Amino acid sequence: MKNLLSYLCFLCCFTLFGQTAFEKGKAYYKDQQWVLAKNQLMQVEPISKNYFKACEYLGDIAAHEKKWDKALHFYDLLLKEKPDNANYNYKYGGALGLKALELSKFQAAFYISDIKHYLKRAAALDKTHLGARWALLELYLKLPKILGGGTDVALGYANELKAISEIDGYLAYGHVYKEIENYKQAEKYLVKALKLGNSVTCYQKLLALYKQANFTREKINALLQQAIRAHPKENWHAFMAKSS
Repeated sequence: MKNLLSYLCFLCCFTLFGQTAFEKGKAYYKDQQWVLAKNQLMQVEPISKNYFKACEYLGDIAAHEKKWDKALHFYDLLLKEKPDNANYNYKYGGALGLKALELSKFQAAFYISDIKHYLKRAAALDKTHLGARWALLELYLKLPKILGGGTDVALGYANELKAISEIDGYLAYGHVYKEIENYKQAEKYLVKALKLGNSVTCYQKLLALYKQANFTREKINALLQQAIRAHPKENWHAFMAKSS
């Protein structure tokens, strides 16, 4: 009995104190305790089998903190290890794009070619990668025609999204038409998305459209009440105030 108790005590101590830096960092990451996660993940050695996963977590944390150069550093390590990984290409291209948004238009122009390259490569490597196609849609929607942007290209990626996910496709069409202020078409597709998915995101996108397009107060309130009934745990009034 004494030996059994000693063994159980050992197991308990091992569980509490025997975790590796990677395991601790991963747990902190899942709890969104970014500082604690970084402290642990930075201790993972390059010889560890978990080294590149630790780099990915560190890159994601840096991106969450909008520290784009640091995020790009970690994503670059991942790409050098696995250049044909779709998600690594997507994360690198996405981080480049978000960094470019914080620069002047003149400075950002130098990043466009690389942003396109990595996002298109991610989409080509994974024919079902939604994130890469959403990022490309947003990129071409914002780019001036002189740099290859335009509604037609954005709608092309909306078509690809619809082929993968019908709801994403309708949301994408709605987003494109909202951006070019064709509110009638935007409503048409966002209503289709809502009927198909009835999700929080679908309600949020349609409510945001109604507010931006100055739909009648009665129509906005009717949709808001519908959203509250469908998803009562959501703070809809806070959402409406934030989207003002």
